[in-house]
Amino acid sequence: MGMSQDSRRDGPPRMALEGVRVLDIATMAAAPWSAAYLAEFGADVLKVEAPVVGDHQRRWGTPKNGEGLFWKSMGRNKRSITLSLSKPKGAELFKRLAADVDVVIENFRPGTLERWGLGYETLREINPRLVLLRVTGFGQTGPYRERPGFGTLAESLSGFASLNGHPDGPPTLPNMPLADGLAGIMGAYAVMLALYWRDAQGGTGQMIDLSLCEPLLRLVEPSLLDFDQFGIVRGRIGNRSDHVAPRNSYQCGDGKWLSISASAQSIFERLMDAIGRPELRTDPRFAVNAARVRNVDELDQIIGAWIRQHPRDEALRLLEAAQVAAAPVHDIGEVFADPQFQARESLVELRDPAIGAIRMVNVAPRLSETPGQVRTTGPALGAHNAQVYSALGLSAEEIEALRTEGVL
Repeated sequence: MGMSQDSRRDGPPRMALEGVRVLDIATMAAAPWSAAYLAEFGADVLKVEAPVVGDHQRRWGTPKNGEGLFWKSMGRNKRSITLSLSKPKGAELFKRLAADVDVVIENFRPGTLERWGLGYETLREINPRLVLLRVTGFGQTGPYRERPGFGTLAESLSGFASLNGHPDGPPTLPNMPLADGLAGIMGAYAVMLALYWRDAQGGTGQMIDLSLCEPLLRLVEPSLLDFDQFGIVRGRIGNRSDHVAPRNSYQCGDGKWLSISASAQSIFERLMDAIGRPELRTDPRFAVNAARVRNVDELDQIIGAWIRQHPRDEALRLLEAAQVAAAPVHDIGEVFADPQFQARESLVELRDPAIGAIRMVNVAPRLSETPGQVRTTGPALGAHNAQVYSALGLSAEEIEALRTEGVL
């Protein structure tokens, strides 16, 4: 996968994707997230940004010292150069860069790269081994292909928002970039499929067409199957499940919350023992899951009444002693303090030159032989211009001239 001549000199690479070269020309969240996942496992990701303004992601999140916090994580382990792809000189420089990489990741509206003379057919002629990941709101085909696409629209169109929320409330959009995050993971997965086919199966480069909507369709698929087979249009049911009971969040005596999932019969039975109601294990209303789903209001009232008698820590202690699947509903501050996350170092601290110490989510998943690593925070815009363009053979004077012209 684009392995350099000397990267295996002292044995196998230390990171799974060492030697893989990626051009990230995308903006905002989903596609750059795919590039970030690759960078965490050793890929050399070169972030290509518009001159002066850079990726809009740089301004996301609460700013500190004029720096958007989310960029520090989204841009981690990447190098940054500036380049105007819409200018002919910029397009030519990009072709030179694309000739010697494994992957290009983009998320412009369909037809934009083609308008700049940088479509897949052109790039494939330059580099037949190239894998091009194209992430858009609705995909490269279909009647919506030219619409502007954002995660909010995907979360709405996919049916997710209609299923999310309480019955007496409005369709609810997630308070995090769910569609982008899911597409980012699937994009990285798709790139690895394409690289494996190219390098291990004797294949070629290829283009990947990924929309923000379709990964979400997999999440709501149980409801799609219910409609397909029975004509059932599932709606909002709060924190419950259409198929399993009990499954809910419950308020404790101290005002805090915990959640319980008793999807297995054995867990339900242990839960009834824990709350002092073993007779309900054989009660016809609750004895089997199908009956519990039908009588979930009564069941939740019984469980909720017991939980309200206890502070959260005590309730959790009793439930965990009975091996009931329960967890606290953390607020964000409690996430940092959770002993499980601390023990696994799920949040890692780095030092950023602009904002100082910053904790961000560590790499997942964990590989035993080639673990990923957060090595650097998101770089300053164009921080690697001199390094990259001088390696292409441009002199300092040529680089400055291109900067003056707005190409860099």
